[in-house]
Amino acid sequence: MTTRLYTHTDCFHHDPGRMHPEHPARLKAVLTALEGETFAALEKHEAPLAELDRLELAHPHAHIEGILGTVPKEGMRQIDTDTCVSAGSRESALRAVGGVCAAVDAVVTGECDNAFCAVRPPGHHAERTRAMGFCLFNNVAIGAFHARDKHRLHRIAVVDFDVHHGNGTQDLFWHDPDMWLASTHQMPLYPGSGRMDERGVNNNIVNVPLQPMQGSDEFRQAVSDVVLPQLAKFQPELVLISAGFDAHEKDPLASLRLHESDFHWVTAEIMKVARSACGAGVVSVLEGGYEMESMGTSTAAHVRALMGMP
Repeated sequence: MTTRLYTHTDCFHHDPGRMHPEHPARLKAVLTALEGETFAALEKHEAPLAELDRLELAHPHAHIEGILGTVPKEGMRQIDTDTCVSAGSRESALRAVGGVCAAVDAVVTGECDNAFCAVRPPGHHAERTRAMGFCLFNNVAIGAFHARDKHRLHRIAVVDFDVHHGNGTQDLFWHDPDMWLASTHQMPLYPGSGRMDERGVNNNIVNVPLQPMQGSDEFRQAVSDVVLPQLAKFQPELVLISAGFDAHEKDPLASLRLHESDFHWVTAEIMKVARSACGAGVVSVLEGGYEMESMGTSTAAHVRALMGMP
């Protein structure tokens, strides 16, 4: 099993401020957790800068220019109460998108079996014409559209186990029957979307809300009973994962009670379905997670599963 890691030091330079939950130390915790002998076989690659035409697969040109045009030469500038840009945000955002597209290329062409993109800012809240929830552009959705545009794939799936609903991905996939999204998330919680009756143009949206304080048993049952069977029925040619680790019991921004073992389990189960469906590869993209210790241990468990390790 060959697994690649895509990241770049530019992703540290998006700086929303020392007190903001989505700070650069998150990425440091992730990369530190992937050091050492256990991950010696992990192939490390630099995330390239994305061309703007890749962003335009998901977002209008004027919107992209508007977001990038707010990037200041120094300091920070607010987009909304949760989301801001700093002097390094342009390069960070373009590396995030570029890393996901490069990972898709590598997996689809067989250069590797799967990949993990340790990039930031995250993306799954970014809607077609709205940056929000710490997210500027929708990295995972752009990766899906890139797979169709460049590699002529159809039936592309995203599984999102971040504790917050992937409203941006849902917005971008809603009218597109080639794209399929399953999201497990806490409800009620930001951003307030993700009801079970939100189903998309061709029942291509599968929302599985979980109640506050629910944990491993409820999560695994929801994935086993709903997400995995419907993913298998969709028969994806490529599976992307919005890998948020903020459903961990230690995370301060929500109140689900998952553990590191749950992230290993769900990753391994997604991979089983991907392989049996069409021999599909898997590309995982970092989303949320705001407690440094659990962020590191959960990421390590997730990547061990990608590498086929217990």
